[in-house]
Amino acid sequence: MHRRSLPVLASVGQRGLAGRSGQWHRAVGLGVALCAVPVVEQQSSGSLSNDALIRRAVSLVTDSTATLLSQTTYALIEALTEYTKAIYTLVSLYKQYSNLLGKMNSDEVDAVWQVVIGARVDMTTKQQEYLRLESSWMTALRLSEMAAEAAYQSGADQASVTARSHIQVLKSQVQEVRLLSQKAETKLAEAQTDELIKARGEDSSLPQGVLGNSDDDPYLRED
Repeated sequence: MHRRSLPVLASVGQRGLAGRSGQWHRAVGLGVALCAVPVVEQQSSGSLSNDALIRRAVSLVTDSTATLLSQTTYALIEALTEYTKAIYTLVSLYKQYSNLLGKMNSDEVDAVWQVVIGARVDMTTKQQEYLRLESSWMTALRLSEMAAEAAYQSGADQASVTARSHIQVLKSQVQEVRLLSQKAETKLAEAQTDELIKARGEDSSLPQGVLGNSDDDPYLRED
């Protein structure tokens, strides 16, 4: 109805404004054109229901959150792997240090202990990095789980199933690497305990600070 009347309105506007400036003429022509835009948009968008538009949107969200989770998972696994390597390096140094106790003079003991301290600093730095990335990963995980639930609620079953499957795979990968790092932490605690026991028998040749630091070590405290 409205679309058939548009040429009439346009012709009336042109005749009524024939004696006025060209600026007003262009304004009326633009106004008539704009009146037709909502009719066209309504017809094109009406081909999709609100539910269909929601399912389309939620599918895009699940794709985006899946990408975010994949990236943060990769970063976290890499950081955990580096942290685990640093732990085993420190374990090896502790064992070497313990085996050399009683066989070195005080200067040699101090030099070796400085190497141990450097390895502990490196391990702590890598631990802080993985904890930072773990926080980002947990956020990405929550977003992915919320997106999967939104997909389920909106009826986008395939997107929901795909998202939940993706989440489970990545969680399993992170858990596997976590177990390796926890195993390494246990070995470190054991190595530190052995070193401390041997060190107490060699305290006359130890550098200052070697003994009495077990209370400050997070791997020897009982929480």
